[in-house]
Amino acid sequence: MNQLMSRASEEESDDVSGTESAPAESLPGALPEPLRVELTAFRRDLHMHPELGNQEFRTTAALKARLEEAGLAPRVLPAGTGLVCDIGEWDGVRPMLALRADIDALPIPDTKRGVPYRSTVPDRAHACGHDVHTTVVLGTGIVLAGLAAKGQLPFPVRLIFQPAEEVLPGGAADAIKAGVLEGVGKILAVHCDPRVDAGRIGLRHGPITSACDRLEIALDGPGGHTARPHLTTDLVTAAAKVATDVPFLVGRRVDARSGLSVTWGRIESGHAPNVVPQHAELSGTVRCLDLKTWREAPDLVHGAVQEVADQYRAKCEINYIRGVPPVVNAPGAADLLRDAMVARRGPLSVESTEQSLGGEDFSWYLEHVPGAMARLGVRMPGDHKVRDLHQGDFDADESAITVGVELFTAAALLDAARM
Repeated sequence: MNQLMSRASEEESDDVSGTESAPAESLPGALPEPLRVELTAFRRDLHMHPELGNQEFRTTAALKARLEEAGLAPRVLPAGTGLVCDIGEWDGVRPMLALRADIDALPIPDTKRGVPYRSTVPDRAHACGHDVHTTVVLGTGIVLAGLAAKGQLPFPVRLIFQPAEEVLPGGAADAIKAGVLEGVGKILAVHCDPRVDAGRIGLRHGPITSACDRLEIALDGPGGHTARPHLTTDLVTAAAKVATDVPFLVGRRVDARSGLSVTWGRIESGHAPNVVPQHAELSGTVRCLDLKTWREAPDLVHGAVQEVADQYRAKCEINYIRGVPPVVNAPGAADLLRDAMVARRGPLSVESTEQSLGGEDFSWYLEHVPGAMARLGVRMPGDHKVRDLHQGDFDADESAITVGVELFTAAALLDAARM
């Protein structure tokens, strides 16, 4: 295994490139062609019928039916959407490996043209690749169920189909409360990445996504005529100063390497040019690369907002909404994903990836058990357009489904072999 390079911060390297693995021919679980065709059709059906968080009843029913057809016994989560399904019976001793998929869609229109599987639901789209994640874990479950029936799956594996990833603070918290991590010792996931070529994955040790919280601020004070601003609380100026000064103050009160940042998405105040308003509102997000600083962020932000508001004699109400911590890949779990991918596709199929400022509620599982998330390449051959997630034209190279299934089946088999 390659030696890890030291980081400037003297933390463990995020580089997960390597060449050691079991040879591909020693691992069963390659995706058969008829199942590949079926899974592509399943993904397209999900894509045409996207459902928002905690409303994924059709998706849940489709997953339940197909898992039962494979001889498994999925259990619907208490809220009525999402599933948990074990392949094999847990012995109560050796912790299980869990594979997680998120099943919800986004409240945005599907703007793709020329594909037969465009969303049929107005202003709803699988524009983040959750339909691909779901299909990958479903396909993995079907393949592993077949291996278990032949006695080729030494230890049980748990499948988690989680609702409401896009709904803060994320459906993962509810799934955990429902007991999906009972008996689990390690958890893995993938997330589509349109910047990575299909057939490859991106990996890193340590943080791979950012923490993300939501911030809502209301400022109040006596308004009045703009001819006499000295008799008012100048809320427009106060709001402008909160917008400009709070990010600066917060950034100067933490280690710059933590990446703590406040970014505004909305500021609103006033209705007439000659009236000082009595109310102003701002809302935005707080993002952070570092787990320790994320835990300190609410107090830091509250203090900075209050400090600026006090300068302008504005009453201040702060609603700090906890979102998700950063996803921090455990080295052992990231190495398992790397070795599984190399076993299937060779060493050139794994690339190092940077930390994203996007939030992902997979992080809540990692507060309880070690795990890792890989970026699943979905960029289509010859597509030179820079695409992003949460865009109406998002699409995936469907060969990524095969890659994801074979990655997860290999990970399950390698994990069992190492115990």
